[in-house]
Amino acid sequence: MASLPSPLLLTTISVLFLVILTRCSVAAATSPCDFTATFNFGDSNSDTGGLSAAFGQASWPHGESFFGGPAGRYCDGRLIVDFIAESLGLPYLSAYLDSVGSNFTHGANFATAGSTIRPQNTTLRQSGFSPISLEDQWVEFNDFHRRSQFVRRRGGVFKKLLPKKEDFSRALYTFDIGQNDLTAGYFSNMTTDEVRAYVPDLLNHFQNIVKNVYGQGGRHFWIHNTGPVGCLPYILDRIPVSPSQIDKAGCATPFNEVARYFNRGLKKAVKQLRKDLPLAALTYVDVYSLKYTLFSQGRKYGFPRPLVTCCGHGGKYNYNMHIGCGAKIKRHGKEVLVGKPCKDPSTSVVWDGVHLTQAANKWIFDRIVDGSFSDPRVPLKMACFRKELASDQH
Repeated sequence: MASLPSPLLLTTISVLFLVILTRCSVAAATSPCDFTATFNFGDSNSDTGGLSAAFGQASWPHGESFFGGPAGRYCDGRLIVDFIAESLGLPYLSAYLDSVGSNFTHGANFATAGSTIRPQNTTLRQSGFSPISLEDQWVEFNDFHRRSQFVRRRGGVFKKLLPKKEDFSRALYTFDIGQNDLTAGYFSNMTTDEVRAYVPDLLNHFQNIVKNVYGQGGRHFWIHNTGPVGCLPYILDRIPVSPSQIDKAGCATPFNEVARYFNRGLKKAVKQLRKDLPLAALTYVDVYSLKYTLFSQGRKYGFPRPLVTCCGHGGKYNYNMHIGCGAKIKRHGKEVLVGKPCKDPSTSVVWDGVHLTQAANKWIFDRIVDGSFSDPRVPLKMACFRKELASDQH
């Protein structure tokens, strides 16, 4: 008759089993997330063709540095959202509003240039702001979420162009919006105090939209704060400030202070959302600091004139709101290009007075992708893990 294992042997085997199980669990927890899609909400900082589809294409020379011509982006090439897609091994996002050549298998982009968190109740031609607010983008997403599955069941080409049902819960949801809400106040002749006063309402709107997306199965959120608007030529040129309100980098401090105030509130809002949404992983990304570094220390990183527009015409910042990038005028009966691009956009931070160049976007992305500017400090590919686990890893 065979003898039974000794208690010591059984204990040893049990301990080894637990060690192996623990290591397997840790390995699984630290494996990169399997994001099968991305869904983006935002403004021109992440618009890949929404406004162009609705109101006419962003014309040449937009897109020249990478796409070889207009590609729906207000940039000479790729945006941060494009680099996010590349990093995750996913295709560039098609704009939800673009019916030509779009493929939504791996997500959709609801951003439009000029979008705000709160509706502006004005037309694009009146104010320059998109009538498609974040609330409208949510409505589009909600409709897409429902109808895409109904249409996908038809099979054929529809099955190849639309995401699977499970992709909505496995996707990364990216947000980059708020800048236009702040500048809209200034363009309406509001004071800094008046703009600050409505920031809490903006953040309430933002939180509600994130909760709505969560209610439709969204679990993983990558949220950019807003940039230093007081460093952009379209603000510096259109809203003069006193010399004492210009900092050492040449940026207007009142506008940047409001942006930082918004960002502090946004960070708190994200913290509260973590409590309200128990199954969500929310990452707050500080792009403000990186953008300000480019404006204040651009020469150090290969951008010799960080405040000067690459594609524009005239003035201190090579920016004129009436003669924008790609603008033409008639001389002696012929059209002449006056809103010309600079010879080498890769040495410029600002593309058209409002938006950053591909080179600047890439510089920023390279520094956020590893989580160095995130709260919690998780890399992009680990953004599916909740704060508690993320804190244990760093």
